[in-house]
Amino acid sequence: MTLWGMSASLTAAVAAVAALLAGATIWLLLTDPVTIAGALGRGDVSPIAGALADLLLDACRAMLRWL
Repeated sequence: MTLWGMSASLTAAVAAVAALLAGATIWLLLTDPVTIAGALGRGDVSPIAGALADLLLDACRAMLRWL
């Protein structure tokens, strides 16, 4: 595999992860705005990270059940 092919694959992987996190963050803003507002008001990002992790874990579980 050439350097160009590896860099294109890495770029695609990073873009996919960024799109997944952006979509999960938007979903979290729509479904649990109180957690987001409270975390931003306190200046603490750990509740947001925990909620995102729970959301992604639930999505993975749902996909595995579907398969």
